[in-house]
Parts: sequence; C-alpha cells; structure tokens
Amino acid sequence: GAASAAPMPPSADHPMTTLATPKRDAAPDHFHAPAYWSGDAVMPGIYAITPMLPGTIAFGMACGALGAQKNFSLAEVEIVMAIVYGGLSQFVAVSSWPDTLTASSIATLALLTLTVNIRFALMSASLRPWFGTLPAWQSYPSMLLVTDGGWLAAMRYRNHGGADASFFVGGGILLYVVWPLSSLPGYLLAGQLTDPRPYGVDLVMPAFYAAMLVPAWKGLRRAVPWAVSGAVALAVHWLVPGWWFIIAGALSGALTAGLMDEPDARPPAKARGPA
Repeated sequence: GAASAAPMPPSADHPMTTLATPKRDAAPDHFHAPAYWSGDAVMPGIYAITPMLPGTIAFGMACGALGAQKNFSLAEVEIVMAIVYGGLSQFVAVSSWPDTLTASSIATLALLTLTVNIRFALMSASLRPWFGTLPAWQSYPSMLLVTDGGWLAAMRYRNHGGADASFFVGGGILLYVVWPLSSLPGYLLAGQLTDPRPYGVDLVMPAFYAAMLVPAWKGLRRAVPWAVSGAVALAVHWLVPGWWFIIAGALSGALTAGLMDEPDARPPAKARGPA
C-alpha cells in the first residue's frame, strides 16, 4: 500500500543512494584562445571595417590636400602615406613641417610623431594574448597593420570568441590600400580644400575619435581619465602654442588612470546572525 511505498530513512543497513551529478564544463576562455589562420574570417574582417571607410577616405583626402599646400610632390605624399601610415601623426607632422629642415626641427617632428603614435604600442600589447600564440615571423609583421579602427574591430571580434587572425589582417590590408589612394583626390583638389570647413573635413578627426569612445564605454568611473585628459588638453591648447596639448593630454589621462584604484569586484561578506 501507500505505507510500503514510502521512502525509508537512511541507516547503516540501508544507506541512501546518491546520484553523481555531472560536472559542468568550464566556460571557454575566449580571450586566450590560440590564434590560427583560415580564409573564413577575411570577409567578416572586411565587412567590420567597411563602416569606417568614409571617415578614412575623408581623413586621407585632408592629408593629401595638406601635403599639396606644403609643396610636397605627389610621389612624396604617397610615400609618406604608405610608409608612415600614421593617420593623425601624419597630419600633425605635415602641419608642423618647417620651410627649412634643421636638426632641431627634425627632432621636434620625431617627438610629435612618437607622442601621437605611442598609443599603437599599447594597442599592439593588448593583441599579444591573441597574436602572441603565432610564430614571430607572422605576429610581428601583422602589427604593422594596427590602426585605431582596425584595433577596435579586432578587439570586439576577439571578445566575442573569435581567434582567426585573418579577421584582423584582412581588414587591416583593406585600410592600408584605401589610405594612400584616398590622398589622391585631396592632393589634386588642394585648391578647393584650402579651407576645409565648408566641406566638413575639419570635423572628420574629432568625429572619428569620438565615435571610437562609444564601444569603449565601460561606465562613468572608467571615463574619468578621458575627462581629465580632455580638460588638460583644452587648457594647454589655449595657454601654450604648438602641439604640446597632445603630450599634456596623453600624460594626464595616463597618470589619472594609473592612480585610480580598481573597485573590488568581490561581493561584500554577509553578516552572520546570532547563533
């Protein structure tokens, strides 16, 4: 009857039988998955870069027009675009290009270029857990393709579990080809681009870098160094002539981020009640 169907309490004679619960697999560590090469991620990498092409082309046109205004030949502009491949640093260096090159002016140009491009060293370091698993002859040449937009797309792909290095390289090669070609119309139309404001070209750089902050947003606390860097750069720009505001803004933002303590991610311990 019902009594006979009732479960018996555990005892020495009748130990309770326990079922072994299957162990759950640990969550995959996407950020440290080893890199590999395949053709499957080339087109997705190109598609991820495509929305950035209009800004890249407008930026390249501005660099070409600036080179023409500084009396660079077309060949010199294309060589700079292909070899330096520095984006904003090219614009800053050519804007500061003196009529006569001296040892001090060359040192100043080198310092400006180094300061503006130092971010690429940090970006390359952030890619090491991914590309560091490849042979050196594959990983280090790939770092020559690091750009702001390419790095942003690659990190988003990586954070979603991607490990195919072709994603980064495919998009990087597309940007490298488009960059020098985009300077051609700017160089040829330099007369019309003497004042870039009617065409909105002067807003390309601020809009591009402001758009990069959107996917990098991780809360108000992480934005404090951004605000400090921007405020210091604006103040130095108004007070000190030249490009010193770039160095001041970069250093102040880095120091602020370094001095900030990371919040404790552990949940607070629960208070025990009376025994």
